[in-house]
Amino acid sequence: MRANYTPAMSSPVLFILASLIWGSTFWAITLQLGHAAPAVSVAYRFFLAAAALFAICLARRDSLLLPWRTHRWMALQGGLTFGISYICTYESEQHIVSGLVAVMFALMVFWTPIWSRIFFGTAISRRTWACGAVATIGVALLFWHSIGDAWQELKTGGDGHFLAGIVLALAATLASSAGSIVVNKVKEQSSNLPLTMAWSMLWGASMVAGWSLANGDAFILPASATYWAGLFYLSIFGSVIAFFAYFTLIGRIGANKAVYIGVVTPVLSVLLSVQLEDYRPGPLEFLGMVLCLASVAWAVRAPAARSVQSANLNNAIESP
Repeated sequence: MRANYTPAMSSPVLFILASLIWGSTFWAITLQLGHAAPAVSVAYRFFLAAAALFAICLARRDSLLLPWRTHRWMALQGGLTFGISYICTYESEQHIVSGLVAVMFALMVFWTPIWSRIFFGTAISRRTWACGAVATIGVALLFWHSIGDAWQELKTGGDGHFLAGIVLALAATLASSAGSIVVNKVKEQSSNLPLTMAWSMLWGASMVAGWSLANGDAFILPASATYWAGLFYLSIFGSVIAFFAYFTLIGRIGANKAVYIGVVTPVLSVLLSVQLEDYRPGPLEFLGMVLCLASVAWAVRAPAARSVQSANLNNAIESP
């Protein structure tokens, strides 16, 4: 059985690959909205992605069996990363522009170190806090006018959908950050990344499907070719390839650095929203994007934080 798989691509290439793909997936999600319930589309996406990964494992003649102790961690990762996070993401994009949803994921640079500190005792450096603060200021500038307009609309009797979208997007980032710190716990149990990804996505998709059935959602098969094209792109590129690159990076450089993909992708997503969703950012919003990018450049030069747990692991974190 081939248990180990290490891609030949360097860490910077993996970082760029995941950023470029995820920068487009937030817009690709909009191709599925309105054709099926958001949670149903999430379930379809990760069932398909899990099937593709299991097929890869079978082609490599890997055993698909893993012990229950590993499944417990994969179920937790799947529920957080591929379940709660994506249900909230899809729901939020019904209310706000996809690029702005992506921008919220820049806040993962704060949530991930905080979750790591709470659960694994990871030290949070001053530089990490400073990088996160710069990224958060960038996010605030990007949202400044939109939140102000939504608040005024709400005070005059509006529906407040924009603010609901922000809350849902924020919940998505919290769940995704919590899921990212579970990656190394799964890796401790098995180094076969395609296999653990497949099981985690299957767990997440199953949980979402259960939620959808309990919620009364119909598992329809939309007739739209655009819907299925979007589903294929999101499943294979946005889920299999991008998450493989991301989880590999977490193993190499640690979650606190890999999470800065979530700061780069919003900038790309906003640019797509400008072209495809008639979003028109002003000087303040562009300044916010510059600050987000600056925080990435600053963070990746910082030494990775060491945790009480990771100090006992051999080669758990490498420099990029």
